[in-house]
Amino acid sequence: MPALSPSLSWRQRAALHWRMTRPGFLLITLTACLLGLATAATAGAVRPATAVLTLLLACMAHAGANVLNDFHDALNGADAANDGAMFPFSGGSRLIQQGVVSVPHTARWAAWLLLPLIPAGLLLAWHGGPGLLAVGAAGLGLAWAYSAPPLRLMSRGLGELAVAAAWALVVVGADFVQRGHFAVLPAALGAALGLLVACILLINGVPDAAADARVGKRTLAVRLGGHGAARLYGVLTLLAQGVVVTAVWTGVAPRAALAGLLALPLSLAAAALLGRHAAAPTRLKPAMALSIAAANVQGLAMAAGLGLAAALA
Repeated sequence: MPALSPSLSWRQRAALHWRMTRPGFLLITLTACLLGLATAATAGAVRPATAVLTLLLACMAHAGANVLNDFHDALNGADAANDGAMFPFSGGSRLIQQGVVSVPHTARWAAWLLLPLIPAGLLLAWHGGPGLLAVGAAGLGLAWAYSAPPLRLMSRGLGELAVAAAWALVVVGADFVQRGHFAVLPAALGAALGLLVACILLINGVPDAAADARVGKRTLAVRLGGHGAARLYGVLTLLAQGVVVTAVWTGVAPRAALAGLLALPLSLAAAALLGRHAAAPTRLKPAMALSIAAANVQGLAMAAGLGLAAALA
C-alpha cells in the first residue's frame, strides 16, 4: 500500500494528516496550557510570545503521541481487532484500518511531530529556565512509554496514571515557562485536571476492552471490567474535585479555583451512565462526551477564575 494516494491534492493531504492527530482530543491540551498560564498570571508573570509557543508545542506533543499510539496499536493488532470501536472516542483514528494510510507513514508522521519538540523545547528552556528540560523530557518519556515497547504502560494497567501525570506536567510546564521556577499551585491544579483526563481514558477503554484483551492489552478496563471501571471512575472524579477543594482550604490556591467544581455535575452524570451501561458499552457515547466536557469545563473554569482574580488584584 502506498504511503498516501498520489491523486490527493496538498489540501487533502493536509486534512488527512490533521485527521491522523485525532484533533478532537487536542482541546484538553489547550485547556491544560491555559490553566498553567492562568496559575502563572496569579504571580503576575505572563509573556505572550512564550505563551503562544507553549500552546503550539504542547498541542504538537499531544498530536504526536496520538499518532504514535495509532502506530503501536496497529503493530500489536489492537485496533484491527477492535470491531466495536466507537469513533471518535475509542479505537484510534481508524485510518490505518481503513487502508487510507500505511503503518510506516504513520510512524514517519509521528516522528515529524515529535522530533522538532527537542530543539523547540531547548529554545523555550533558554527563555524559561533549565527546569523546563526536566518537564519536557518527562512528558516525551510518558508519550513514548504509554504505547511503545518495552514499557507499554497502557497494556499494564498504568495508562491512566501516565495520562494523569502527562497532563499535570502540561499545566506545570506552561506555568514554569512564565515564572521561571516551579510552584505548588500549578502542580495541585494540574493534578486535579490530570485525574479527569485519566477518567476520559478509563471510560474510552470500556468499549475497547474485549478487543484489547484478545491482543494482550491489559488496560484498567480489561482488568476491572465495566462495573469495576465505573467504580474507579467515580473515585477519580471525587478525588479530582477533592484536590481542588483541599488546595483552596489549605491556601495553596485562591478561592477562584473553586470554579472548577462546575464540572462535577458532568462527571457525576458520566459516572452514572457508565455504571448503568457498563455491560452495554455501545450505549456509552453520551458518557464519553460528558467525560471530555467535564475535564475541559474544570480546566477552563479554573483558568477563567484565576485569570479574573489576577486581573482584579
